[in-house]
This record gives sequence, structure tokens and C-alpha cells, in this order.
Amino acid sequence: MPAAADPVRLKDLAAELGCDVEGDGEFLVLGVAGLETASGSELSFARDGLVDRLAATGAGALIVSHGVDVGGRPVIRSSNPQLDFARAMRRLVPGSSLPAGISDGAHVSPDAEVDASAAVAPGAVVGDGCRVGPRTTIHGNATLYAGVEVGADCVIHSGVVLREGTSLGDRVLLQPGVVIGGDGFGYVHAEDGRLEKVPQVGRVVLEDDVEVGANSTVDRATLGETRIRRGAKIDNLVQVAHNCDVGEDVVIIAQSGLGGSTLVGRRAMIMAQAGSAGHLRIGERAFVGARAGLHRDVSDGARVWGTPQLEEHRWHRAVAALARLPGALRRLRAVERKLGLRPSRRRDEGGERE
Repeated sequence: MPAAADPVRLKDLAAELGCDVEGDGEFLVLGVAGLETASGSELSFARDGLVDRLAATGAGALIVSHGVDVGGRPVIRSSNPQLDFARAMRRLVPGSSLPAGISDGAHVSPDAEVDASAAVAPGAVVGDGCRVGPRTTIHGNATLYAGVEVGADCVIHSGVVLREGTSLGDRVLLQPGVVIGGDGFGYVHAEDGRLEKVPQVGRVVLEDDVEVGANSTVDRATLGETRIRRGAKIDNLVQVAHNCDVGEDVVIIAQSGLGGSTLVGRRAMIMAQAGSAGHLRIGERAFVGARAGLHRDVSDGARVWGTPQLEEHRWHRAVAALARLPGALRRLRAVERKLGLRPSRRRDEGGERE
């Protein structure tokens, strides 16, 4: 498992996390690993639901909740072990980085402004009038069209395309294959019935701390802007259409799609393979279940499932009723036969097996 770039004493790590340490605070953490694979020099953690696995782990030190028996191992006590373990991982195993500067083989326009502390890898393209902020990393074969603005401490992975006029805030992370600012899907029928393209002349704005997963797309606005607000996290293979406004700290899980001009309120969560028609509003802190199909607005705090969407308790009742439907149909047909309303034969008149 990943070795620590800079081994650290457990008590020092606990102090950085703002947590208490029990046992040998001098324990030197040399790496991180999961409970099942951790060795005696590595740090692991257990969520409250997994504490039964602690007895079998080979981890030398742990991050767990208060009061959990760790069998005498040195331990960092945390009110949120998963969060503090994530922070420990960032401290111990930092991501790969490129040396600052524009590499040989990078294609950077003479009038682009690239901060001296930024890194541009071979094969990357930075177009006319682009601005790249401090400590930002642009990996090979990423392409920035003209007029793109990228803030500080961003990471743009290989294969990313940022179309003209796109604006990124600080600490934006774009995974491989992301396309930001591609044309929105807009057509009108001409007089002869053929489809004529509507020019897409807006832009896309990604605010601070946004992350977009591999091969996801955020379309430029027809007019105005498509905006992904601060802290939103978008998974792999997600489509965000033109003129959408995705609120702060929203989570959108893989293979979901937002129709044009969808508004998503802050801290809403959209689960995998969900989809919305255009011009809808998904309220603040709303929850959209996996594979839900939205055809109308979702209220603040609402939880919806299914296609067409139903409030959570109604959806559960509908699913439970569906499982009982075959038996109910058999009983209904038996009653109909007794009343002489249905012929007694193996298949009914529609050819359906009884």
C-alpha cells in the first residue's frame, strides 16, 4: 500500500488533525492501508460499523472513534475517523506533482500568462490569452482554448479540454477526459424541416474547490453562462447541459444527466443514473435516488425515487405493492371466474397466462 512520502510520529499526526492519541505516540507511521491489508508499520481506520474487523487487522496504528477497543495498539481517537483518515492520507501520501515551469514539448501561446510556479507538461496546449494561476498543474495532452482562465492550485489531468472563455476558480480538480465548455445541444427546425444548429456563445464557470470526474462534460451556455458553484463534486460520466446552475457542495454521481437550464440547490445529492428534464429546479438538500427520472421540480429537502419521480415513502409503498401484484391478480381472476366474469381456461382472451 502507499508508503508515506514523509514518515511521521503518531502524536505529531494527531496534533495536526486536532485529535487525541492513546498508547505509543512515538509510533512512526510509514504508510496507510485498509484494515484487511495493513502491516505493522501502517496506519488504518475503522468506521463505527466496521469495528468488528479490528481484531484481525495487522495495522500498527489506527484511527477510530472514542471508546472503541483497539487491543492495545496506538490509536488516534476521532469523532469522525473516515474524515481524519482522509486528511492523514493527504498528509502522508501527497499526489504526484510536476516540477514548476513550462516543459519542453508544451505548446504555450506567447501571449498566455502562466504563473512561474505553475507546471505545464509536454504535450499540453495553452491557447491565446489564457491565464494560469500559481501552483496549478496542467498534465500532458490537456488543451486550453483561447481565453481560458485557471485559478491557483488547480490540477488539470491528461485529455482535458477547456473550450474558449471557460473560467476555473482555485483548487479545481479535473480528472482525465473532462470536457468543459463544449457546445450545448441546441437545434431548431428550418423551413424545410432540417435541423439547424443554434449558436452556443455563452461560457462555463467552475468556482473554487469544484471537482469533475473522468469523461464528464459541462456544456457552455447558449447565452450567458453554465455555472458549477463552490465545492460541488461531479462523478465520472456525468452530463451537465447548457445553462445549468449547480449549487454549492452539490454531489452528482456517475452516469447522471441534467437537462438544459436545470437549477440545483446547494447540498443537493443526485445519485447514479438519475436524469432530469430541462428547466427544472432541484431544491436545496434534496435527494434524488438512483435511476430517478425527474419530470417536475423537487422541493427543498425532498427525497425522491423512481420514474416518474415519487416521494420516498410513496415509492417504497409502490415497490412493495408491485411485489404483491401477481398474487393479487391471481386472486382477482379466481373471484371473476366464480362470478362468471372470466372463462375458465388457461389463457385469458388477451393471451396472458393466468
